[in-house]
Amino acid sequence: MEIIILPTAEEASEVAARLVARQVREKPASVLGLATGSTPCKLYDLLARKHREQGLDFAQVTSFNLDEYVGLGPDHPASYHRFMEENLFSHVNIPRERIHIPDGLATDVPAHCAAYEKAIADAGGIDLQILGLGSDGHLGFNEPGSSLASRTRIKTLTERTRSDNARFFTAEEQVPHHVITMGLGTIMESRMCLLLAFGKAKAEAVAASIEGPVTANVPGSLLQFHPRTKVLLDAESASLLQRADYYQWVYKNKPSWQTDL
Repeated sequence: MEIIILPTAEEASEVAARLVARQVREKPASVLGLATGSTPCKLYDLLARKHREQGLDFAQVTSFNLDEYVGLGPDHPASYHRFMEENLFSHVNIPRERIHIPDGLATDVPAHCAAYEKAIADAGGIDLQILGLGSDGHLGFNEPGSSLASRTRIKTLTERTRSDNARFFTAEEQVPHHVITMGLGTIMESRMCLLLAFGKAKAEAVAASIEGPVTANVPGSLLQFHPRTKVLLDAESASLLQRADYYQWVYKNKPSWQTDL
């Protein structure tokens, strides 16, 4: 893991946008794994701006989203199809046929999950996976206790996650109980992971994921085993890290040949 701590979420999102833009420029046919929720919103806004103002071209990009609520169609205002359309897809030129999001209305969920895994493999695997971190340490919707080798499948949400996500619905009882999510094994096969976590509410999960033991009780901790993960934090989310000073020293004192931003 490379831990990058910046004063604000906006500054961290700018670094994330530079990393994603570099990936797309160096490999125009990149396969991007995309996350939803409030954390990547600024990142997506910056990528749209780079497309609009700097000509960042997504015409050959293929995308796979991490998850979708079971029972929500693409037009539901709280669906991740709608989220992605409003926050990224309507602002950049990823071809529609290259966009993949789990189908919350799939009639045969296991078959759909298997087909999603096959589509990722057929695309050559994910080059760069954008991730958020739940307040309980979940990745995607891999809740605590998820198999560390899991693949795309249906998952039951914890009450904590449903409560955390209630802000996207008009009432908490409207939050679905089930989702389709990429598995931890799927995420770990990505060539690069880019984990973003902001705010004091994520501080405990950040500390457990980065400095705690690798355990299914904190799915984010599995990234300690990933060969190329960059973690972008603001000061608040990094506030419980015991080695925060060292991470900042390392970031500021990289040799020139190792600097990639």
